[in-house]
Amino acid sequence: MSWKAGGVWETETGWIAALVAAGAAGWLGVALGRARRAYRAAIGARGWLLERERESAARTAVDAERARIAAELHDIVSHNVSLMVVQAGAAREVLTTMPEEAAAAMAAVESAGRDAMTELRHLLGLLAPAADGREEPAEADFAPQPSLSRLSPLIDRFAFAGLPVEVRISGEPQPLPAGIDVTAYRIIQEALTNALKHGDGVKAEVTVRYADHYLRVEVLNSGPSVLVGDAAAERQPADGAGRGLVGLRERVAVYGGDLDARRRLGGGYRVRARIPLDRP
Repeated sequence: MSWKAGGVWETETGWIAALVAAGAAGWLGVALGRARRAYRAAIGARGWLLERERESAARTAVDAERARIAAELHDIVSHNVSLMVVQAGAAREVLTTMPEEAAAAMAAVESAGRDAMTELRHLLGLLAPAADGREEPAEADFAPQPSLSRLSPLIDRFAFAGLPVEVRISGEPQPLPAGIDVTAYRIIQEALTNALKHGDGVKAEVTVRYADHYLRVEVLNSGPSVLVGDAAAERQPADGAGRGLVGLRERVAVYGGDLDARRRLGGGYRVRARIPLDRP
C-alpha cells in the first residue's frame, strides 16, 4: 500500500514538474517573441532616424552649395558688370570728342565681358558634366582660379576704370590654401567694386599682410565723411548689409576668420578680414 502511494506521489510530482517546465517554456517563448518584435521595432525606428538624418544632411549640403554658387555668381557678375557699366558710360561721354579714348573704354568693356564669360564657364564646368560624357572637364577648359598672385591685373582694371588704387604688401608672401587664396582675392574685388560704384574722386588703399599664423586683408576707400551728412556718403552700404559682404563674411567664417565692414568716421569705407593660416 505504501509503495502504491509512493508511486502515485512520484507520478503527480512528475506531472507537476512537466507542467511547470511547459509553462516556463511558454513564458520564455512569449518573452522571446516580444523581444524579437521590440528588436525589429527598434531597428525600424533606427533606420527611419538614419534616413531622416541623411535627408537632413543632404538638404544642408544642397543649401550650402547653393549659397556658395550664389556667392560666386555675385562676385563674377557684380564685379564685371560694374566695370562694364562704368566703361560704357565713359565711352558714351567721349564718343564724339575723343574717339580713341572711347575705343579704349569699349575695349575694356569687351575685356570685362570676356572675363565674366570665362569665369562663368569655369563655374558651370564644375556643376555640369562634360558634353562628351567625361567625368571631369579637361584642365585646359579652366581659367586660372582667382588668387592674390593675380592681384595686379585686377588693380589695373580698376585703375583704368577710374579708381586709383594703392597696394601695400607686408610680410613674406607665402603659398596659401586655395580656398583662403580665393577668399582673399574676392574680398579685395568686392571692396573695390563697391568703391568704384561711388566714383567721383574716390580712391582706395589695399593692404595684404602675411603673418606667421594669419593673413590680413584690408581695403580702405575715401569718400565724404558720415559726420557731415553728405548725400554721397548715404550711398555707401550699411555696415555689412550688402549681399556681397554678407557672402564674404560667411566665406571667411568657414576658415575660422572674421570680417569687419563699416563706414569710416573720417569718410569712406573700410573692409578688413583676418584669416588664420594654422587652423587644423
